[in-house]
Amino acid sequence: MSWLRPRRASPSADTANAAPEATAAGLSLVEAARLPASDVATRLASSADGLSSAEQQRRLAVYGPNAIRSHGATPLAILWRQLRNPLLILLGAATVTSFLVGEHTDALIILAIVALSVGLGFFNEYRSERVVEALHASIHHRALVLRDGKALPTDVTDIVPGDVVVLRAGDLVAADLRLLEARELEADEAVLTGEAMPRTKDAEPESGPDLVELGLRSVAYMGTTVRGGSGVGVVVKTGPRTAFGKIALRLGERQPVTAFQRGLGRFSTLLVRVTAVLAGSIFVANWLLGRSILESALFALAIAVGLTPQLLPAIVTVSLASGARNLARNRVVVKRLISIEDLGNIEVLFTDKTGTLTEGRISFQSSIDATGAPSQEAADLALLCAAGDSADLAASGNALDAALLESGKPPAGWQQIDHLPFDHERRLMSSLVRRPDGQAILITKGAPESVLARCPTAPAGAKAGLFGGGARVIAVATRPWSGGPQCALDDERDLQLDGFVTFVDAPKGDAAAALDKLKALGVQVKIVTGDNPLVAQTVCRSLGLDPGETITGPELDRLSDEDLLARMPATGIFARVSPEQKSRIIGAERKLGKDVGYLGDGVNDAVALRDADVGISVDTGSDVAKDAADIVMLGKDLAILASGVLEGRRIFSNTMKYVLMGTSSNFGNMFSAAAGSVLLNFLPMTPTQILLNNLLYDTGEMTIPTDKVDLELLERPAQWDIRLIRRFMMFFGPISSLFDFMTFAVMLFVFKAHGSLFQTAWFTESLATQSLVIFAIRTRRVPFFRSRPGLLLSGGTIAVVGVGLLLPYSPIASWFGFSPLPAAFLGILAAMVVIYLFLVEVGKSLFFRQVKVPRRPVELWAPAPAIRSLERVASRWTTRKRPRRPASPIAR
Repeated sequence: MSWLRPRRASPSADTANAAPEATAAGLSLVEAARLPASDVATRLASSADGLSSAEQQRRLAVYGPNAIRSHGATPLAILWRQLRNPLLILLGAATVTSFLVGEHTDALIILAIVALSVGLGFFNEYRSERVVEALHASIHHRALVLRDGKALPTDVTDIVPGDVVVLRAGDLVAADLRLLEARELEADEAVLTGEAMPRTKDAEPESGPDLVELGLRSVAYMGTTVRGGSGVGVVVKTGPRTAFGKIALRLGERQPVTAFQRGLGRFSTLLVRVTAVLAGSIFVANWLLGRSILESALFALAIAVGLTPQLLPAIVTVSLASGARNLARNRVVVKRLISIEDLGNIEVLFTDKTGTLTEGRISFQSSIDATGAPSQEAADLALLCAAGDSADLAASGNALDAALLESGKPPAGWQQIDHLPFDHERRLMSSLVRRPDGQAILITKGAPESVLARCPTAPAGAKAGLFGGGARVIAVATRPWSGGPQCALDDERDLQLDGFVTFVDAPKGDAAAALDKLKALGVQVKIVTGDNPLVAQTVCRSLGLDPGETITGPELDRLSDEDLLARMPATGIFARVSPEQKSRIIGAERKLGKDVGYLGDGVNDAVALRDADVGISVDTGSDVAKDAADIVMLGKDLAILASGVLEGRRIFSNTMKYVLMGTSSNFGNMFSAAAGSVLLNFLPMTPTQILLNNLLYDTGEMTIPTDKVDLELLERPAQWDIRLIRRFMMFFGPISSLFDFMTFAVMLFVFKAHGSLFQTAWFTESLATQSLVIFAIRTRRVPFFRSRPGLLLSGGTIAVVGVGLLLPYSPIASWFGFSPLPAAFLGILAAMVVIYLFLVEVGKSLFFRQVKVPRRPVELWAPAPAIRSLERVASRWTTRKRPRRPASPIAR
């Protein structure tokens, strides 16, 4: 290992006096790439035998373990995410206030609601985190490190700057290494760059003004894989200081708020404003009417709690937990439950190309002669021009040679005499071989530009059309040999072009069908790749995906934010982009008001995964990517993702049913209570009765997550529409209040009721109407006839109404101030319920006739097979057998 022999000359004073950790910390990867190998070793205070065990322990104490960050399901972090919900904060304040004023029963009711919601959310999300944590715990890596002059397998976390690491085919690079020796070394850097092709490495110093940290030829990066050859490198950076680690550190920043969370926040703001106005007015009005401050405050507090859909967090959590179980059956692990809602609402999906749209491996495509005609000769010669004996190609580790070997065996009877390995400068490799007849020839293969430059007689336009197909191309040329048993670089001249061999990363067989499903769901797919733009365009066209415009990384750097926003709608491919550029692309799409999903599995995808509304990774991806993702798929398949989108939309649709029903009914009932408290000389319902009413009502609606969803609500993304919720509340709330006032009139003028009997009658009517209205509000179709509710929803709703009717006759009626109701009132109540539901149906037709929702352009509709596929997937959630022309979803 001559590269590490001690120098005879004394080091400079600066180097000699500097501590090893100081010089190592100040050595960047770019600087290390520019320096000769021996200078890098000197700067890192290393030696030919590597570090001693004592020195390794000392440096380990200085630099820390060679680890990015430990993964763990932290209970406090998950609990905090549950408690940040604005609705829970409002309910918590109501609980504290009730305790302070002595209404312990009311406080316990509210506290039970809060505990149920938080407990369900915490349990399901913590369980998902534990699944991913177990996946991480099963992975351990070791590297071959020179320690005390011996090559020893060492845990990667114990590696420090200055360690000397031996690289072999199949090894996972454990740190950022400056290569000191490299023999036909190829590294798969897809985890960092997204490129399917491995990159050739060498130990020569690099030059030029445009060197950047990611993409150095003389550096082997942490997290990449050795695909072929061998090498030795000295560790320059470890842990969070590596290129891999710097990306991971950005993931520690606060995660952006998703579209669903923004919508929930706006909805909570609406509730707070309405509650503040109504509850404040009620408090003032009751106090002015002569009621005590405590009584007025308790009634106003009950109104405030009554206006709040208390179990919305629980409804959302139960829906998400149910969706997580359904997705688990489709081999999808949900890390963050709230992300399922966002998955259903994504309008744009950014995905890498390799392994998602393509097989993720290089395969042989064609062999042609110099004129472009099919010919096996070029492939045979390329097989013979390989490292080592041609019969041992399978062990060479070279991806192109391995792909060639799959297409056929090397010609028999040929013998390799000498070999010139590939290097980055000349972009060629050559083999001196002897034919079966004893004649020797020199075979050269490599980049077409480099080979053609050495072929004086190559036909004009020999490579025309080869690159438009987006394939990887190598040229093959030969010349007769009359020299000795060895060849040199100078012999790569006066070649005769024999042809070309092309390779592709073939599209997946089921990718086109998966793209059709996503198109039918209204999800626009855009490609973000580190690969060549021509390759990405070719793959898209072969799958029937219109790529639109293409923007490359260098072009993206030249675009201002305003120019990028202007070009985003028409651009479908972003090629040769860096991790920072991916994050900028995601941010630009979100600024356009789109809900964005991102599918990626590499370290270079991690920041984009965090910045998207929903980040999706796969179990074969890097640990950093899986940490950053919200959802982890146990297979890189867009068809699985399409099923997840459907599940997310089902959950969102059911959530919106509760929101619309709860806000409109609660607003109507609380408006009636407010008016009644002013017009009557007694409270129309006590605070405890109001809270019990809401608890029973919400308990029945806990079955909403199991409800069926109409097909048209699954065919397009949906979003929170606060304006529609506000209009819905103001439109249907007064209809509910109308029947409350009818109940008031019946009890006052027909039954001459006051106090307990009046309050019991309104409690029963209020619970019946606001519970049964779910059957009308859950669909825009005619209920039962054209849209049947789920069995659990039907049974739960009817059971709650039954409990409300039986409570006044039960032994515990006095606990809540109830009195038995006259039989005649029950008959009147039944009639009012029927009329109420009829009026809601009429109002529903009028309301949605005025709601204008733009339809999707015709060109976004998928072909008939994709629509049929969508219908089959959705059939378990709908009773319809044929898809209808989509109507606007209720939550849009």
